[in-house]
Amino acid sequence: MEPIVSIIMGSTSDLPIMTKAAEILNDFKIPFEMNALSAHRTPDEVEKFAKGAESRGIKVIIAAAGMAAHLPGVIAAMTPLPVIGVPIKASLEGLDSIFSILQMPPGIPVATVGVNAAQNAGILAAQIIATGNKELMNEVIKYKDSLKKKIVQANEELKQ
Repeated sequence: MEPIVSIIMGSTSDLPIMTKAAEILNDFKIPFEMNALSAHRTPDEVEKFAKGAESRGIKVIIAAAGMAAHLPGVIAAMTPLPVIGVPIKASLEGLDSIFSILQMPPGIPVATVGVNAAQNAGILAAQIIATGNKELMNEVIKYKDSLKKKIVQANEELKQ
């Protein structure tokens, strides 16, 4: 199957974190691709990727970066697709990354999850895609219900 989500990271050192997004997409059976591209070290490749993503069938981009964290915003500036930013804790407890991704200028939105929260990025990507896919929406609903059941079960165990 052709990928409909693209997971991009600024460095392969981000792979252990971004694997969590990949696991969620696998659980939802959403085809994806993963690549390392740097807004600073490979800007031409980032531009080629961002400008060509829609025509290749990509629906959502998850972009992770640490420190200056320009990758999600640079990609968002060059594509009409929704971009989800994952700030990576590389320095300053990840605050530099989160602020770099959050503080985008008007017209260049990047949906931003918490520091190292690639799992939430995968869930958000699934929810975005599910708005046009009833079967996937049902799976998202089941997933959300399972989270509630885990809390109820944990509370029951605490009471015993």
